[in-house]
Amino acid sequence: MSEKLNGKELASFIKERQAAQVRSLKGRKIQPKLAIFYDNDNPVILKYISLKQQYGDDIGIEVETIKFNKDNAEELLKKSAKDKATQGIIVQLPLKEVDNSILDLIPLEKDVDGLREQSDTATAMAIHWLLTGYGVELPKLKLAVVGRGKLVGRPLIKMWTESGYDVTTFGRDSNLHDLINFDVIVTATGVPGVITSDMLKIGATVVDAGTASEDGVIKGDLAEEVREREDLILTPKIGGVGPLTVTMLFERVLQACEKQN
Repeated sequence: MSEKLNGKELASFIKERQAAQVRSLKGRKIQPKLAIFYDNDNPVILKYISLKQQYGDDIGIEVETIKFNKDNAEELLKKSAKDKATQGIIVQLPLKEVDNSILDLIPLEKDVDGLREQSDTATAMAIHWLLTGYGVELPKLKLAVVGRGKLVGRPLIKMWTESGYDVTTFGRDSNLHDLINFDVIVTATGVPGVITSDMLKIGATVVDAGTASEDGVIKGDLAEEVREREDLILTPKIGGVGPLTVTMLFERVLQACEKQN
């Protein structure tokens, strides 16, 4: 079996510190709160919301979930934006009927997901944390990012480019077989099985940040054959980027809480 990039393990260490920080805030009569907005019942959406609710319960942060639609989205989001008791706001993507322009209504100080592009997204930061946490020397390697999405691709490319790393973007029209030339690949296309074994060099490090629902099952970008190789360093099917993304979100809620109180 391939070596795993275990995000869940890294997240557990940070989680203990966050729980202690919440207890300290409550001792000062401050209750941290995160509001999550969504507009559809896609299984992937509901799964991630559930993970965030559980994490909030575990460390003592209140998590409010609000389902909105195109008719009431602006009203509900503005109400949450003005609520001093809510320090963080997330709009769970992808949206089905509400336009993405609704993101502009999130106050920058409450945009814990980084979706307004004024800071790195929580998912991009989680991927960076995961790789550096496992000692991957990013400045010395050839990096590839597959996909240019708002949550992963674009912010990660921006972050790594600004850091001076050797990073190449792969989009819809790119030849994915060229990935064979790269040491580290982060893929986030949402197309199940799009990355196959013959695209990856021996010893490559691969982060699968793609998520899609297929017959009610959440699947990533990696084909099953990739996971049969023993020479690769991979994120596991469960417990890779996701746990650290949730950890990063709540880290930003706590940061926002300190700044707003």
